[in-house]
Amino acid sequence: MFRRRALAGFGLILLGLGVLVGRYVFLQVLHHDEYALRSVSNSVKPRAIPPARGLIYDRNGVLLADNVPAFRLEVRPDQVQHMNQMLAELGRVVPLDQDDLDAFRKQLRQSRRFDSVPLKMRLTEDDIARFAVNRWRFPGVDVVPYLTRYYPMGSLFADVVGYVSRIDADDLTKLDPDRYKGTTHIGRTGLERSYEDMLHGTPGYELDEVNADGQIQRVLETHPPIPGKNLYLSIDARVQKAAQDAFQGRPGAAVAIDPRNGQVLAMVSVPTYDPNLFVNGISTADYKALLNAPDKPLLNRALASAYPPGSTVKPFMGLAGLEDGVRTPEDTVFSNGVFYIPGQSRGYRDDQRYGAGTVNLYKAIYASVNTYFYKLALDLGIDRISEFMSAYGFGRPTGVDVPGEVSGVVPSRAWKAKHSPKERTWYPGETVITGIGQGYWEVTAMQLAHALATFAGRGVPYAPRVVMSTADVGKPSSPLLNPPTGPSLIKNMKDWEAVNEGMQLVIYSNDPLSTGYGHNLGGGFPYRLAGKSGTAERFSRTTNAYNEDRNTAYLAARHRAWFEVFTPAENPRIAVAVVLEAGAWGAEDSGPIARKILDAWLTTQGGAVPPDTPLPESAVAASSSAQNSPNAPEDLPQSDAPAPDSSSGGDATP
Repeated sequence: MFRRRALAGFGLILLGLGVLVGRYVFLQVLHHDEYALRSVSNSVKPRAIPPARGLIYDRNGVLLADNVPAFRLEVRPDQVQHMNQMLAELGRVVPLDQDDLDAFRKQLRQSRRFDSVPLKMRLTEDDIARFAVNRWRFPGVDVVPYLTRYYPMGSLFADVVGYVSRIDADDLTKLDPDRYKGTTHIGRTGLERSYEDMLHGTPGYELDEVNADGQIQRVLETHPPIPGKNLYLSIDARVQKAAQDAFQGRPGAAVAIDPRNGQVLAMVSVPTYDPNLFVNGISTADYKALLNAPDKPLLNRALASAYPPGSTVKPFMGLAGLEDGVRTPEDTVFSNGVFYIPGQSRGYRDDQRYGAGTVNLYKAIYASVNTYFYKLALDLGIDRISEFMSAYGFGRPTGVDVPGEVSGVVPSRAWKAKHSPKERTWYPGETVITGIGQGYWEVTAMQLAHALATFAGRGVPYAPRVVMSTADVGKPSSPLLNPPTGPSLIKNMKDWEAVNEGMQLVIYSNDPLSTGYGHNLGGGFPYRLAGKSGTAERFSRTTNAYNEDRNTAYLAARHRAWFEVFTPAENPRIAVAVVLEAGAWGAEDSGPIARKILDAWLTTQGGAVPPDTPLPESAVAASSSAQNSPNAPEDLPQSDAPAPDSSSGGDATP
């Protein structure tokens, strides 16, 4: 029995040894390469190194978006035994608000046990000093240096450059995980968003030797990241600041474009906000204050707000009449204060109580005579008007490289049929008020500046561009090409010259009916200016349109005040469009803003300033002829005819 038991035990031992040897052979002979690689993988871990984000400069090299060193508190969860207790004690040393704690706990749930989780961003020197004294009390908590985005100009470029903010859980589902490894921020608005691919760069990595707990023992290999490209804008910070200051806090927008290439020289929305608030997480209180502010500082009025353009479309209407052969510059229309559609009794008023008398194209533009454009709109018809205006970029995004642009509206049969399915019929009265920039019209400051720049450039269209060139770190910049989007829209340059002369008379005519009369918008400026005002009504008229008791505050509450101008008139190099959400009159309120933008632009131009260019003789003669035409208000009774909704687009000074 003993021998049998000894043999059985010995057999079991041999069997066990056989299995063990077989397993050794399987692991170390047959699958040696596989398990050796897995062993190395367990001890060597790659760690992503985020790239430095590209910088943003204005056209003269003024820094607009920078990466600055900062410090943050980070927590290693595996080294903290009682997290809630630690946070409570740490909050008595370094102030932690509820937003910090909420963001920390959210990221804590999404991170691995040994990953450091940011607790508080942008520590102050006092925060760092207080924590340094008490550091021994908080194992697993440390102060970590990093680069954070900073906008030196603050609110000045908020609507152009935009801002970055921290990547959240929703972003992780959309982003390329390889490209955004180690990255904590992404562009949210403005150029930071539209040029994210260029600004972000390519992450690098390092190989770290870690122990069984995943802690780094040493760095084995490093592959540095590739920084993002730097951007150089076409905007001049001096012109941008002058434009913003000129509004004096009044809500509105301004855009300046170089007609020769489509470069945006200024783009301002007022009021605005500080983008630095958003970089590392805006507080709930600050965000609510911005959202609930009555003047809506987060709204980019240059791109995302559309308004009736009023009389600023009259030069384009005049050009449409010339181009389609419906008018010549010398053709006249008699204005007696009220225009009637043939066969209808409803009247459409001029802004002048008794009208402007006999009016040709030049006077129609500089005196902003509604009757001329009422009749011209009827003669053209809505189909030709909408087609012509669409060619100049109205009714669709301009394609500017800043996101958030709305389409606006060009009145047309198709638009009404789509948006008013219960009333598809297009009426002559709608055509009439379209001719003076009222009715269904909706235009952004960027669209009007783009259309004006296209006209000023003799009809050659360019898509507006804010980014002028890009550059890799340590290398010269490379210009971004912006070729014309098509051939010139002008059929006959004499038509362009006629409208141009009418717009010069807006600035320089001494006729009291001129919309620019008395405002000295061209005084002292060395280049010849060509412009047009626009005063668009926000509400329909229910009272006497010629009420002499109207005051500026009353009118400002009812009107959108526009002004458009380009210079030099004979060879334009800048086109400006300005809109005030509440202004009594276009020339009186928005005109001075446009002039200050031009003054700032002028200081940036090098070389000798040419002498003042005299007004073309043809325009002087046409102006004199129109001003000497009969205009006898004593023979014309005041009209009591009701005015249709938004029927006034005139801009004469009251």
